This record gives sequence, structure tokens and C-alpha cells, in this order.
Amino acid sequence: MVRGPDLDLQQFIRANLPIAPVPSVPEIRLHKAGPASGLRRLAELDEQGFGSPYWAYYWGGGLALARHILDRPEIVAGRRVLDLGAGSGIVGIAAARAGASEVIAAETDRYAVVAIDLNAAANDVTVSTILGDLTGGPPPPVDIIAVGDLFYERDLAERVTVFLDRCLTAGIDVLIGDPWRAFLPRSRLQLIAEYPVLEFGEAGNAAAKPSAVFSLMPNIV
Repeated sequence: MVRGPDLDLQQFIRANLPIAPVPSVPEIRLHKAGPASGLRRLAELDEQGFGSPYWAYYWGGGLALARHILDRPEIVAGRRVLDLGAGSGIVGIAAARAGASEVIAAETDRYAVVAIDLNAAANDVTVSTILGDLTGGPPPPVDIIAVGDLFYERDLAERVTVFLDRCLTAGIDVLIGDPWRAFLPRSRLQLIAEYPVLEFGEAGNAAAKPSAVFSLMPNIV
């Protein structure tokens, strides 16, 4: 493998992250990192920078949100959906399978964008990708925003919440999937459902833990 801008990310993911059905959401298959995937080696090879590989693993909020959308396709059917901070793209893929008219997956990590394209192709769905941080901009032209696992850091959670407030004001619905992490805007959330899921770092024989799906309510001052 070569260094720098000629690094073939698609080739690396295909060769080192095998496709497998997702626990709790077996209708969807994703490229997933394992002990022999060589992500540390990839980080050493990449002169453009290598962030945290959230895109290579399963996360509780995304699993719950994908499960909820597949079980209740009427939530997204015929609607334009944004998967914000999409990671592997699992939520956007679920929305596409459930009949969304358009799905956009937004990510700040170029590896994630490549992985989303590969994962969407593996599931025979169409998901458009955006590389960039949308939270500083205006509400996008969508009907619903799905947010999985973006409340694990205070600064990120605050920035995302401000953006989502602008989207609510513009008439966009917001769904959040999260395993009750510390920086959720809990006073603003309406619990819709909980699902037992196995996320990253848990052994295959571990007990599933609850992850929730919420609707974000407008901030009434």
C-alpha cells in the first residue's frame, strides 16, 4: 500500500474490513473492523491524517435508530432524510430500505464517506454523501434528521443541539438514537422506544444493553 494522497481507501476497507450482518439489525450488512483489520497500520500510512474510526464499528444509538426505522418504515417513507454524523451509514441505509425518497449522509471524516458508499452498495440502496460539518450552516432541505451517537462530548453536543434547534424552527423533524450518554439534552427529549443492542467493545456473548430513540422537542423559553 502506498502513502499519502494515493492511498486507496476503498481497497483497504474491502480487503481488511469484512462485510457481515449487523447484530440487532441483521437486515443490514456492513464493513466492520476486527482485530486483524490493521487500522493502526492504516493510520501510520495515511499522511493526510487519521481520526477516530467511528465508521468501522457498531454504536448503540445508530443500532437503535436503524432498528426503529426498519420496524416503523412509515416514519421515513416518501420523505427526505439526513443522517447526521453518519459513521458507517447504518441509519441512512435503514431509511433508504424503509422507503425514504432521498437519503443524505453527512460526515466530517473522509474515511466514513468512503465506508458509507461501500456499505450502501453492499445493501443495494442509494445514499448521497456530504463530507463536511453541517452544524454551522442553515437547515438542510430535508424533512427529517436522524442523529445517532453525537452526544458523547459536551462541546459537540452543544453545537449539534443548536443546529437541531434551527432545523426544528424550519419545520424539520428530529430523531435521536443514543444509549443514554452524558450530554444528551434530556429535558428536551421525548422517549419513543428502547432496543437491546450490542455495541462496539462488547463481546459477542455479552448481554445486550438498552439504547433509546427520542424525538427532540422545541426549546420553549
